[in-house]
Formats: sequence, structure tokens, C-alpha cells
Amino acid sequence: MLASIHPLGERGRNQRWSATVAAYLAGSVLGAGLVGGLAGLAGQLLGLSGRSGAGLTVVAGAALVLAGTGVVLDLRLGGLRVPTIHRQVDEQWLERYRGWVYGVSFGFQLGMGVVTVVNSFTVYLTIGLAVLSASVAAGVLIGAVFGGVRGALVLAGANVRQASQLYALHRRVNRWEPASHRLAVGVQAVTAIGAAAALALVRV
Repeated sequence: MLASIHPLGERGRNQRWSATVAAYLAGSVLGAGLVGGLAGLAGQLLGLSGRSGAGLTVVAGAALVLAGTGVVLDLRLGGLRVPTIHRQVDEQWLERYRGWVYGVSFGFQLGMGVVTVVNSFTVYLTIGLAVLSASVAAGVLIGAVFGGVRGALVLAGANVRQASQLYALHRRVNRWEPASHRLAVGVQAVTAIGAAAALALVRV
């Protein structure tokens, strides 16, 4: 969305960037929160619980497997890749609808995470952790935080008011990509370490 939702593009479409971004952020939080809440409900219906020793063992073990799988897939070890569909949001909406309409729609779809291209296993890890929370409220919180952080990336284009600034933004995004990838792998590695530590403590 950095390539589409910025002050230069919104001005060309006679839309207000601030209104579009606000709708986009709201949609991202709502979409991710919805998926998180449903995942938490699924965990609750499955009877997952970390309150007892046995329950904590299951939850910590599942978190370790999830995060470890994410590290392997995001590093593409053995040629493995993150499974994904190959769908993108319909950018024709940019010319058809008002800014708040495509803003909230794009944000909602991208916030859900799994209805468009998945570039990192962190999307699946977030949903998995929401399931393991076995709580609708916790799932909504996990999803909403993820959606908010992910959606906030659109703010990187806040100063794009000329074509040269848009080109510069694209160059910065390309430079950020390796660091972003390392961050995703690092977050999953830390999650795996934390889950392994919890598992070890339960077994003591």
C-alpha cells in the first residue's frame, strides 16, 4: 500500500490522505482483531488452556513448533517456503471509490493476513498464538496489535508529495526489505526460545 496510499496519490484522486489512512488503519486493526478473536474462540472450543501444568506443556510445545517452523520457512531452509495464496487487493478500487471506502477495505483485507499474499510466517504465528490463547479477548488483542503495527507501515509515505519523493520511498523500502526479513526471523526465534524456556520450566 505504500505504492498507492500517500499524499501525492490521494491528491491526484481528489481524496484526503488523512481520511484514507485513518480508514486503512481502522480496517487493518478490525480485520486482524476479527481473525484473532475467531482464532481465540477456536482455541477455547478445542479446550486449550495453559492454566494447568499439562495445559502449559501443550501450549508451550505448540508455540515452539510454530515459531521454529516459521524460522525454517522464512529462512527457506531446504528450499521450503511460506505457503500462501497469490491474491492481492483490487487496486481498481482506487479509481472507483472514495478514499475511506478503499482505505477500510484494503486495511481489512491486509489486516486479516491470510486472504492476500503472505510474505512471512509471522502472519501464521500470530494466528497460532491467538489459538493457543484459548480466549476471544486475548485473540482480539493479539490480532489488533499485529494489525495496528502492520497497518502503521503506510505512515512511511506521509511526506510523499512529489514524484521524486515517491521514488525515494521505493528505494528506502527496497533497502529496508533485508532488515525487515531479519526482524521477522528474529521475532520468531525469540518466540521459539521463550516457548522452549517455558517448556523446560514446566518439566522441572
